[in-house]
Amino acid sequence: MAIFKGAGVAIVTPFHEDGSVNYEAFARLVEEQIAGGTDAIIVCGTTGEASTLTHEEHLDLIKFCVETVAGRVPVIAGTGSNCTKTAVYLSTEAEKYGADALLLVTPYYNKATQKGLYEHFKTVADAVELPIILYNVPGRTGCNIQPQTAVKLCTEVSNIVAIKEASGNISQVAKLMSLAEGRIDLYSGNDDQIVPLLALGGKGVISVLSNVAPRQTHDICQKFFDGDLEGSMKEQLRAIDLCDALFCEVNPIPVKTALNLMGKDVGPLHMPLCEMEPQNVEKLRRAMQDYGIL
Repeated sequence: MAIFKGAGVAIVTPFHEDGSVNYEAFARLVEEQIAGGTDAIIVCGTTGEASTLTHEEHLDLIKFCVETVAGRVPVIAGTGSNCTKTAVYLSTEAEKYGADALLLVTPYYNKATQKGLYEHFKTVADAVELPIILYNVPGRTGCNIQPQTAVKLCTEVSNIVAIKEASGNISQVAKLMSLAEGRIDLYSGNDDQIVPLLALGGKGVISVLSNVAPRQTHDICQKFFDGDLEGSMKEQLRAIDLCDALFCEVNPIPVKTALNLMGKDVGPLHMPLCEMEPQNVEKLRRAMQDYGIL
C-alpha cells in the first residue's frame, strides 16, 4: 500500500526575521494545506531549507509537524544527509517522533558510486522500521540513482518502497518503472511533469506548487485517478507558466517569495539563499495573477 496517493506538499519552513523557525506560521500553513486537500505533508525537505537548519531545529520541526498534523494525513520527514551516520541519526529520531515515512535524498557533494548509494540507503533503512522514499534529484546533488540501483534497493530492502523522481529524464523514469515491475511507488519531483509520471504508473507528486495552489495540485492527481485525463491534462498545462516562475531562481527562493506576496508571512530565507531579483519577482507576480492566486 502506498504511503500516500495524490499531492504531497514539500512544505516551506517559515522564519522570523532573526532566522529562527516561526512555528505559529508553520502551523497555519499546515492547516491551510490540509483544508486545501493536500494528501501528505513533507517536512524538512529541500523546499523546507533543511540543509541550513541545525540538527536541533530539524528535529524540533519534524516533531512539531507530527503533533500539528495529528494523524490527519501522512507526515513524511526529510532525513537525508551526505553523511550516512547523520542520516541514520535524523531518521531514528524522526521515527521516535511519530513520522509516517522518511524521504532520503541522495548524498550530495560526495558523488557516491552506485555501490556506495546502495550501501548508504540500506544502512539507513536497516536502522528504522518506517517506509522510505528515495529522492533522486541529480541537478542538486551531482549524483543520479540509476534505475537498476533503485530497483535493487526496493527488491532487497523491505522498507524502501518508493522514489521521488526529480531527474527530469522521462526516459530514465520509464526504464525504472519497466524494470521495477510494480515493486516501487513513483512520485513526481517536478511539478511540470505530474501527468507524464502518473501516466507511467506514478502515485502522485511531492510538490512545490502545492505550497501556493494546494487544491489545484491535488486536482491534477485526483482527476487523473478518476479517469478524467483531459481535465488532469488541462490543470497541468494551466499551471506550466506558474511552475516556470516558481523555478526561475533556485527553489525555494521563488515559492517563499510567492507565499509572502500572498500575505502568508513566511519570512526570509536562510543564507546562502537570498532575495529574488526584482525582475523575477515581477515575473512571479504576473504568473500568480494569471493563474488566479494573487
